[in-house]
Amino acid sequence: MGLLAFLVMALAAWLTWTGRLQRMSAKDGMALGVALVGAVMAAKGKPLVGAPMLIGATLFFFAKGQPARAKRKPAGPAAEPSPQDIVHARQLLGVGPDADSKAIRAAHRRLIASVHPDRGGTQALAAQINAARDLLISEANRRD
Repeated sequence: MGLLAFLVMALAAWLTWTGRLQRMSAKDGMALGVALVGAVMAAKGKPLVGAPMLIGATLFFFAKGQPARAKRKPAGPAAEPSPQDIVHARQLLGVGPDADSKAIRAAHRRLIASVHPDRGGTQALAAQINAARDLLISEANRRD
């Protein structure tokens, strides 16, 4: 039983360390639960029932591939941002039309600290904030 407790703690530490625990789906959670029940049954003397549950659920849990990442656009001339995009980026970061790159970076730093995915924010919001920073900095560099 001590080995089982060690394995469960090691799995929990691994899931937390890799960040997979935060983005675990319901199917992943059910597979993990079935694997734990199978491990307990195998440890309690019912390996014919527990081992297939443990092996099957573990294979399901780890065999799933990571979701495909979006392909990056090839490098080339970027499309001109519309005035609405620039206004939206300024509103998102809370800077005025005369903000220089130093002020834009400072506003970005303050905002991203509170909405970063490591602090409970979402990746989508962090990506929007980063895109707004990049757009406004490139716009400020064009003005200068």
